[in-house]
Amino acid sequence: MPLFDHHLFLDTFWVLEDGDNVVGCIGLEIHGRVALLRSIVTAPSIRGSGGGHLLTTRWLDEARARGATTGYLFTMDKAPFFSRYGFELCTMDDWDEDARRTTQYTAMSQAPGEFRKLITTMRLTL
Repeated sequence: MPLFDHHLFLDTFWVLEDGDNVVGCIGLEIHGRVALLRSIVTAPSIRGSGGGHLLTTRWLDEARARGATTGYLFTMDKAPFFSRYGFELCTMDDWDEDARRTTQYTAMSQAPGEFRKLITTMRLTL
């Protein structure tokens, strides 16, 4: 696995760099005691090398440090990856009030039903 530098960016967004190249990113949005995982992405060139794990554990550590007790996310096809960290399937009806104030929740609740069928929602007790 190549060595990665991770940098704090915009307070709660982090990037992974491999030399001069950004190869991954993850974001954290906090609302009261709720943490929302905002967009994790890794470059195809590093998939399977631990970059996603590094980003996810950084997110978990920071969410806990900021006092979050519950984490939420939307995913299309990565539910098995997130289940390794304790995330469990839930419905949008299961999201608590603070989580429903996020822009992602609002956007998803207003999205066409066909699109929402492609999305998996997950929750984690931190």
